[in-house]
Amino acid sequence: MVKPVCALAVLAGACFAADTRFEISYPAAVNRGPLTGRVFVMLSRTNQREPRTQVGRVGVPFFGRDFENLAPGQAAVVDGSDLGTPVESLAEIPPGEYWVQGFLNLYSEFRRADGHVVWMHDDHWEGQRWNRSPGNLYSTPRMVTLDASKGYTIPLMCDQVIPPVDVPADTEWVKRFKIQSQILTKFWGRPIYLGATVLLPRDYARSTMSYPVLYEQGHFGLGAPLGFSTGGAASASGQALASAWMSDNFPRMIVVTLQHPNPYFDDSYAVNSVNVGPYGDAIHQELIPEIEKRFRVIRQPWARILSGGSTGGWEALALEVFYPDFYGGTWSYCPDSVDFSDVEGIDVYQDKNAFYKQIDWRREPTINSREVNGQVRQTSEQRNHFELVNGTHGRSGEQLDIWSAVFGPLGKDGYFEPLFDKRTGEMHPEVAQYWKEHYDLRYYLEKNWYSLGPKLVDRIHVFVGDADNFFLNNGVHKLQEWMKTTKDPHYEGYFVYGAMRGHCYSGPENSADRLREMAQYLLSKMPAGTVAEWWKPGP
Repeated sequence: MVKPVCALAVLAGACFAADTRFEISYPAAVNRGPLTGRVFVMLSRTNQREPRTQVGRVGVPFFGRDFENLAPGQAAVVDGSDLGTPVESLAEIPPGEYWVQGFLNLYSEFRRADGHVVWMHDDHWEGQRWNRSPGNLYSTPRMVTLDASKGYTIPLMCDQVIPPVDVPADTEWVKRFKIQSQILTKFWGRPIYLGATVLLPRDYARSTMSYPVLYEQGHFGLGAPLGFSTGGAASASGQALASAWMSDNFPRMIVVTLQHPNPYFDDSYAVNSVNVGPYGDAIHQELIPEIEKRFRVIRQPWARILSGGSTGGWEALALEVFYPDFYGGTWSYCPDSVDFSDVEGIDVYQDKNAFYKQIDWRREPTINSREVNGQVRQTSEQRNHFELVNGTHGRSGEQLDIWSAVFGPLGKDGYFEPLFDKRTGEMHPEVAQYWKEHYDLRYYLEKNWYSLGPKLVDRIHVFVGDADNFFLNNGVHKLQEWMKTTKDPHYEGYFVYGAMRGHCYSGPENSADRLREMAQYLLSKMPAGTVAEWWKPGP
């Protein structure tokens, strides 16, 4: 009989049998090794979809552990001592039958220009999603009976390889390209790529005119900008946009989405960072010049505008603020925290702990996300433990980790210095101060308003739901409150709040109407004497 032993303190006193474990290996036929990375075990009650595709913030239980130099046939172990999410310990899995799957997320060695050597997942144009990243290994799901009180040893052979990404073919309307960035390759010590997906206006191939361009920011994706689609399976909004876009009386513009996945996340936030690298430089010195070389765009600031939602909303605002002489206006939807006094519920400047708030005699959990009706979706502790299971050293490919990577200082080990302890929630005030001085947009505007203000008048448009699921409306309110106090010049910006609207509210207009609005804005900003050949008035 196996005698139970107690797990780590983080598992809240749960106990498991000494031989409660999964042994995950791979054959030489799929990879000759040795391999370094992170091993996962996923459990699900159903197999309608593979368990690896059921992982998510509120998905099925999974558990992980780092491994190094794993040879073919050698087993990486996941057992009751490993943290899991949303169930923290294998001991807490109720006895029963489950579909289980093993997975190996592979890391590569990066010898960076700053002298640090780090092991990260090398993106393969999938956008830092380990469960579908080409080259990663996984096992065929199998049903097993689990009972932690009795103990078990389950072998899982990862003999399946995720194939390369299938990039959509170009069409008359949508073009794609990908380039190796010399700037980022030098920083990371391995090839790093940038890309763009370009939506062309009607009659582009039959004209010689140049067009204004909208840079639509957001998470990595290879789909057409703004969801444009002419296919039968397209969404109603995508088809509605396509119908307007192809009509004779629609403004002629170019819309571009940028692809800039990196070893931390599916998106770089388009700024220079000591941890993620000089993406601001690479985008503006390599990628956009390449766009302007390949396509007929008007190469003037008034004709470059920005938009985006969530991550893209922060970028759309940040790029206008950090590069006011390059862009001519921004439409920012549900932007990530523009004031770090509320970062998905965490007050970076005041909270002592990222997981709990001390309210007089009470200690209450910090809420990370909510439903529109106010119900709790996830606490900060749950959210951060989910990220920690996905990857240590900030290698989760998730949201709070990329904020720490972009906004935070460099750590002694070459990974970022975290804002708080991922297990306990204890805050690091000196890191919070670094965040503030470098990337708090409201504070940056306040500190630099004398020089920035005159350049930004009429350019800032911000939209957010007042019930945003991640509390992003709180930072927007802070920004608006401050902008009402601006002087020399006084400029309050343009803010729209959607009552009882969640993430990601972008206003009542559809995409076609918003593009018409942007076209009108561009007309008002053209230099005197400019001929707007691209302008086609609406109905």
